[in-house]
Order: sequence, then structure tokens, then C-alpha cells
Amino acid sequence: MSSLLEPPLFARLKGASRILVAGAGGGFDVYAGLPLALALRAAGKEVHLANLSFSHLGGLPLDVWLDADVAAIGPDTPSQERYFPERTLARWLRLHGMPETVWAFASVGVQPLRAAYRALIAHLGIDAVVLVDGGTDILMCGDEMGLGTPEEDMASLAAVAGLDGPAERLVVCLGFGVDAYHGVSHALVLENLAALARSGDYLGALSLPRDSREGTLYLDAVAHAQAATPEHPSIVQGSVAAALRGEFGDVRFTERTRHSELFVNPLMTLYFTVTVSGLAARNRYLDRLERTVLMRQISTVIAEFRDELPHQRPPRAYPH
Repeated sequence: MSSLLEPPLFARLKGASRILVAGAGGGFDVYAGLPLALALRAAGKEVHLANLSFSHLGGLPLDVWLDADVAAIGPDTPSQERYFPERTLARWLRLHGMPETVWAFASVGVQPLRAAYRALIAHLGIDAVVLVDGGTDILMCGDEMGLGTPEEDMASLAAVAGLDGPAERLVVCLGFGVDAYHGVSHALVLENLAALARSGDYLGALSLPRDSREGTLYLDAVAHAQAATPEHPSIVQGSVAAALRGEFGDVRFTERTRHSELFVNPLMTLYFTVTVSGLAARNRYLDRLERTVLMRQISTVIAEFRDELPHQRPPRAYPH
């Protein structure tokens, strides 16, 4: 039985000794998992960081590759890529004297991505996987009118859901409301969470405190990343960081959002946790992704599924 004194997220991970915290949707998603990784390390866990990479990995040296589609990225990994969140995070970790390897998964379809996860899990002896989404569009079932940017999230979800183990596999979202920027109705996010609660697969929410060590270091990491990639800072992590600082409304921290109106608010600092199995079971097209090898195949499958729908769930407004 759960206790108010111990959030279910940490209760489920109590028995794990080696945990993989992996950004599900690419880009800077791994940063959303950083506070969680820091808290777990402070609790005595061995925690490894990974991310589905948007960067071109093909030119990396051979010695960084563990398997065909997963590479160990460090602060000094040579690359011509200016946009390389995994290396940027590795450099920040070095500055703070922390384990500095960030594993990068290639942006591929479900079959090779699952093989890469399987190889990394075996190599590190992982006994729990936490997929982290910056935002909440990973919670979309597929019949909603707006899905956000589902391809990478669904590749990661399908890859991990189809693994034989480890037994503990969770999905954690940070940045509620951010995906409105990509057309997601967050009333439907709440509807989906309610359905997961009915099946016992919603494990509740907890807040990232600003004055905690994890909150302070997260703000520092986001600021470091923004300085390292000024031409393409993360909208998601910038929004969460702004909310954590107590800012509100249409906060401007990048020119990338100059044509949009943001709604930065305290709900963005909440972690929402669900089980991988429960979320995968509710997704209406995940089984169709099984044979995909390339990321563009996932886009095609999703589009074909959407074309077959007799109707889509329309956006809903909050009643108050």
C-alpha cells in the first residue's frame, strides 16, 4: 500500500540498484530527468543517463559505440555538431564532479532502438528504466486531435515496452502545459491520466522544489545548456526553469517563441508518473510500430492510423 510519506515513484524504485534515466523524446528531454537522477544518486542508487539523440551520430569515433545504435558520449567526444545536448550535459556533469557519460541512442525505429536498449541494459546491469518526457505528449493515446510531436516518444515507449525486462519500467513527465505550443489539449492529458488511474497505472505527481539541491542544480544545468546552444535553446526546459523560478504567463527566454504565447505556471514543475505497460496498453497504434526500422516509418504509420480514425477527440477547455 502506498504512503503519503513516500511518493509511489520512489517506492517503485526502492528495490532497484542500477537505474537508467532516459530521455524519451530526444533533444533536451534527458534534462527533465536530471533532478530525478540526482535524487536517486543521493539515495545511494547507481544512476545512468541516456537520451534519444537528435544529433547526427554517424561521424562519431568507433570507440564510443557500445552497439549499432547506442554510443557513450563524454565531455570530449569529438563531433562537428553544434547542437549536441548529450555532450552539453556531459560537460555540465564534469563541471560538477559527477559521472559524466551520457548514452546517446540513434534516432531509429522500434526494432533497432529496442536492440540498443537491450544492449545498454545488459552492459550496465540495469534493473529499472525510467523514460522521461519533457512535456506530456507521450501520454497521448493517438485519437486526440493534437498529438504534439509523437514520433520519438512512441519509438522509445514501444522499444522499452517490448523488452523482456527489467521488471520496473516507468514513464515520468515534467512540463505540464508546455505541449500546448504543439497543439496538445491538456484537458485531454488529464483525461488520459484519469483512465490510467482507473487501471492502477498512474502513480501520482510530485513537485520539484526550487530550494532543493535537485532544483538548484537543474536550474544551473538549463542555464548552462542555454548558454552552450544560444541559437536553439530548449523551449521545454526553459519553460520549466522559468516556472521553477516563480515566473508566470508569457515568459520570454528565447526568440524561438516570439510568434507564440506561452503560459508558464507552477504546474510545469510537477513530475507525473505512469507505468510503461499501462501507457503502452492504452496507446491505440503502438502495436503498428513494431516492425519499424527508421524514424520516418513511424511518422508514416501514425499518419495512416490517423487517416483511419472515424473521428478524433476534440480539444477540451478547462471548465474554470
